[in-house]
This record gives sequence, C-alpha cells and structure tokens, in this order.
Amino acid sequence: MGTNGEVITGSDFKRMIAGAYSEFLLEYENINALDKKLRPSYGAHPGTNILRTMGAAVMPTATTKDDSIGGLSRRVASAAILGARGNSGVVLSQIFRGLAKGLSGKVNATSSEFGKAFQYGILYAQRVLPEEPERPLVNAARAVAKGAYHAVRANLPITEILAAAIAAGEHPVAGDAELDVGERIMLTFLVGCQKGLNGNFVSPALNFSVGTGEKTAGLPDPRRDIVHPYCLTFCIKNQQADENEVERLLAENSSFVVVERRRHTLHVHLHTAHPGVVLEYAAGLGPISDIRLNNMAEPHSMVLAHSSLMPVALLAVSRREEQANRLTELGATLITRGDEGDVPSVGALVNAAHSDLAESYVLVPDGPRMKLELQQVKRIMGHRVEIVSVLSEAEQEAAVRSFDRRLSAEQNAERMQARLMDK
Repeated sequence: MGTNGEVITGSDFKRMIAGAYSEFLLEYENINALDKKLRPSYGAHPGTNILRTMGAAVMPTATTKDDSIGGLSRRVASAAILGARGNSGVVLSQIFRGLAKGLSGKVNATSSEFGKAFQYGILYAQRVLPEEPERPLVNAARAVAKGAYHAVRANLPITEILAAAIAAGEHPVAGDAELDVGERIMLTFLVGCQKGLNGNFVSPALNFSVGTGEKTAGLPDPRRDIVHPYCLTFCIKNQQADENEVERLLAENSSFVVVERRRHTLHVHLHTAHPGVVLEYAAGLGPISDIRLNNMAEPHSMVLAHSSLMPVALLAVSRREEQANRLTELGATLITRGDEGDVPSVGALVNAAHSDLAESYVLVPDGPRMKLELQQVKRIMGHRVEIVSVLSEAEQEAAVRSFDRRLSAEQNAERMQARLMDK
C-alpha cells in the first residue's frame, strides 16, 4: 500500500459539489435529449430533475459556517434527500447519504477514507432499488466503485481515484454502443467532482449557483430548490404577542409555519434551514421551552405538534390542472402539482404530509414517474403516510374514488390497491 498523506478538507468537498453542479448545468439538456431518444414515450426529464437535485444539494454550502468535511457532507446529503426529484435524483441523493455516513465526524479525510465513503454511497444507492438491480444509474455506480477499488486500496491521491472511476464509467455496462441515461448521469457527476477538486471548472452560472450573481437565461434557479430540512417545535411564554405577526416573521426563515396560542403560551411548529436563527428571534419574545428538533431527511418517529383537523387525508399529485381539479371534485384534500417536465421534490411531499391537517395521509401519484420519490417519503414519514401505486391518471382517479374518510390510512391504501388489481 502507498504512503499517500493527502488530506481532503471541507473546502475541497465544497469545490467538488460545486463542480458537479456546474457540469450538470452544462449537460442536463443533453441528458434530457438522450432520454427522449431512448424512451420517446416516457416523457420524463431526468436531466432537469438531476440538476435541480444538485441545486438543492449545493445551496447549503454557500451559507454554512461548518468547514468540517463530515458536517458539510451531512448538510449536503440532507438537502439532496429532501430536494431529490425523479428516480435518478433519489438514487443520487442516496449516494450523498452514503458519503455522509462514511465521512461522519471527520474534520478532514484521507484519500482512502474518501474513497471508502464513496463506496458507502454505492451501497446506499443499491438499497433504494433492491428489486431492480438492473437500473442503469445503480449499475454504473457499482461499475465505477469497482473501477476505483484498486486505487482506493493502493491509497492513491483522490485525483487518481476519480480518474480511475471516470475511466470505468466511460464504458457502457451492458456493452451497448452508447451510454444509457443513468450511466451518463454518473459520468457527469464524477467529471464534475474531478473538475471541482482541480478548480478548473467553468460554468455560465457558477456564481449564481451558490446564491450570487445574475440569473442566466434558460437555466433553473437553484434558489427555488433550497430545502428546509429541520422540523422545529417549541413554546414561547408570552401573553401579548400576536400569533399571526409571529408566524409572518418566522416565515422569513421557514418553508412551513404554524403558530397557535394556548392561553399564555405560543406553540410553534415550523420547517427551517436555520434553526439557530429562528430560536434567536424567538428568545426575544419570551422564555422558550419544550424545544424539539428533527432532521426530516432522516427517518424518525413523527410527533404532531398540534391537534389535527381530521384522522386521515388524501394527498394526490398531478401535473395537469384539469386532472387536479377533477381529483379535488372527487374528494382529494391536497393536490401537489408537478409540471409536465418536472416533478415535486421529496421535500414538497414531506411538507404536505407533515402538516397538521391530518394525523395520517394516503398519497396517490399520477403514474410511475415518482416511484422512488414516494419510497423516500415513506422512509422518512413512516406510518404517517401510506402510498398507493398507480400506472396512469385513469388508475389514479379510480384509487381516489375508493377513498373512505371513515377508514384509516392503512385500510384505505389496502382498499385502493385491491380495487386497482380487480380492474
């Protein structure tokens, strides 16, 4: 084994993430075009989805004061998990999750430690799809990990580990003449990380990608994809503060806020990226108690902060306004929109299902385009969400028609799925 003493810092990791985002900015339209060529009837936009997932991942690196590679990788992973869009976005977010697991607690990392952390990422990505080992992105990630194995074992510099991984990713796994969409995504990610680490990447919206500069026409705005991964609940003892005004002010640093007065106390439930900022403001209003902080990107037992309006609610996803209106007429309480070329993020679905409208939710998509996103939502929310799988808008309508508010979420999901199987 070599005696390489290279150390990878948090600043190196930041550059790698920015480089990957930059490379996807340059390649996402080509990825969309390749998908349309290979799957003309599917109608997905994986390049756009993966770019917006990376946009969510890169944004926390602009504001965090934590320079440790372990802390940064965890923040990036949390943002990617909640910001994930589409099936490929979910797989990429799990790679980040595995990286964070492998780098946990480290201020800096050796090349070998970073290489092993990347292999953790491959394992997490494979766990997302245990029943679909043939998915190209996971296959490509596995091939890349195998290609870099000897470089990691030899304790080579990280640039050589990435070079070995890229060399392995340049060849189609199935022996086809052209890389598949998933393989192209994996290769783009690695090339971007390499360019970022070397500091030689150029992007038409690099400054904008970390929250500064002017928007470049035609490119998705990454600030649209900022996620608020922390669920924070607490109480403020204050007899005079107006709950509506407190809610308005807290909303400046939150994506979801509920403030409820109970006699002399304000009960607060919100989602934020900056819990310290929120608590600092709240401390000026009065004594704070019963603070509870959860990272929503990590599976946990969901605790309701307030009483719910109903036992169970139906959450449906629709890309078309006409379909959304029809589902509302059929009794869907909440509709989450996703455009033709886009899908709601995992975080948007978690926010909807995390509200205090109901104790639990039944979530019905409009087809198979969000399969992995829904699984990720289920992992995060646990028993508070039940998923009904459908293949088309027609099946979605049939499932919605079967919803019965007198039944539990689990009973409704079983009833809906059974009705679809009988059709």
